[in-house]
Amino acid sequence: MNPDSRIALTLDLEADGRQVGDAMLRWSDNGNPLGYYPIPVVSIKGGNGPVLLMVGGTHGDEFEGPSAIMRILNAVEPSDLTGQIIAFPALNMPAFDISARVSPLDGQNLNRAFPGDRDGGPTAMIAHFLETMILPRCDAALDLHSGGKASFFQPCTLPTKTADPELADRNMELAHLFGLPLVWRLGAHNDNRSVNAAADRVKVPMIATELGGGGGVDPGITDQAEAGIWNILRHLGMVDGAVHPAPKPRVVEIRDPSASLNATSEGLFDRALSAGQNVTAGDFAGWFHHVTEPERPSTRLTVPQDGMILAHTNRGLVTRGEMLLLVVQDVDQAL
Repeated sequence: MNPDSRIALTLDLEADGRQVGDAMLRWSDNGNPLGYYPIPVVSIKGGNGPVLLMVGGTHGDEFEGPSAIMRILNAVEPSDLTGQIIAFPALNMPAFDISARVSPLDGQNLNRAFPGDRDGGPTAMIAHFLETMILPRCDAALDLHSGGKASFFQPCTLPTKTADPELADRNMELAHLFGLPLVWRLGAHNDNRSVNAAADRVKVPMIATELGGGGGVDPGITDQAEAGIWNILRHLGMVDGAVHPAPKPRVVEIRDPSASLNATSEGLFDRALSAGQNVTAGDFAGWFHHVTEPERPSTRLTVPQDGMILAHTNRGLVTRGEMLLLVVQDVDQAL
């Protein structure tokens, strides 16, 4: 199989200065039979130095990350920069264009598509392009997520606990530098089809984020994300200025997926808890109202295990199997 991507760039990543262009996703369908679907790319290169990849919009209904990335791109001049920023503010542009989690071109979830396939569908092509053509060029990477329309996360950074202890330490260092008070360490239950897993395979230090959610742009959370990016740029020596120290964060992990609460039928989740709260097994989680079967009495839900609410659904009416509360546990390990 030819390892080269079918996706080409309209800009030259080797060139100095500021460039704005497209990654050309050539996918022939009724909407665009002979052209390409554009994925916006920005390169700012100020000379020799580290290369930082910034990705937003991996899910197309998550907007705090793209907003923070655009703030940075608007503020940085090539003359201010040692090294290069490569930015995809809306990596899944087809989904971003309709504010959807998955691509309208093939219904696929980009953060469950890695390592991808150059000869696959459009989502697989984007994943293959990022893992084989972009990530290997980089010295560090950020993939900025939030909860989207469907859920809300307590803002946190996501480093992977990789099999390579040196890489795991560098991932955790980036998480600490980003400055959020909560770190969600991705351990045994991490999905190997994510951008985090792609960075692990190519040995690039990387963090993801979860920056709230709700399908809009929260100003306070976006401010925190922008500050985190600046701190990483300073740490890498790419821009001038002192690195701002952050308090030691709380580190959590999914120890047991059964600690979380999922819907057992269709109904209305009348939530009693919010992201960021500490809980113990048996705590009241909320009422589950069987609105479509009003003859059924409402169900009193409780928390399955001790931990912290990392995220909750942002929906009212849910279906069987949907996440209601994501419960994580503290990591008994120092940074």
